[in-house]
Amino acid sequence: MSHRDPYMPGPATGAEVRKSEGDKWTLILVRELRHSPEKVWQALTEPSQLREWAPFETDKSLANVGTVQLTWIGAAPTPIQTKVTRADAPRLLEYDDTRWELEPFDGGTRLKLWHTIDRRFISWGAAGWHISFDVLDRYLAGTPIGRMGGPELMKFAGWQKLNAEYAQQFGVEQPSWGNQKS
Repeated sequence: MSHRDPYMPGPATGAEVRKSEGDKWTLILVRELRHSPEKVWQALTEPSQLREWAPFETDKSLANVGTVQLTWIGAAPTPIQTKVTRADAPRLLEYDDTRWELEPFDGGTRLKLWHTIDRRFISWGAAGWHISFDVLDRYLAGTPIGRMGGPELMKFAGWQKLNAEYAQQFGVEQPSWGNQKS
């Protein structure tokens, strides 16, 4: 975590949104990583690796269909019962409102995240996942900067910049900062 000081995310790119149902939208983020699909799969599914980069923790591997307990960083410490519905290593992982697709690409992996989210928070989600992807890439490269998430992440200038850029890109208003809880 001490290596975070020099980190600043790049511009808001590689994301789109699609209307789902009701107030829900699907956020789609794509990132090309320099690591094999097998290595990325391990980072997406194994609890010890998720703790290094993901904005949540699980009580067991996501690599198998079944129920796991998922706890978001900065949220109430109560785990959420989560159902892994597809786990086709190393190409497809689905649980609750999240889908990960891994595709071999130019010696690495094209990672695609599909995440259903309330439209009001779509820019927040895009900024958070953007940074999580950066942390994942650095972790897999052996230069970890420590995961970032929850209310602490929202205080980070890089997150605030990305949030504004994604809000503009998606044509949504940023949620009021006064409603944030620290």
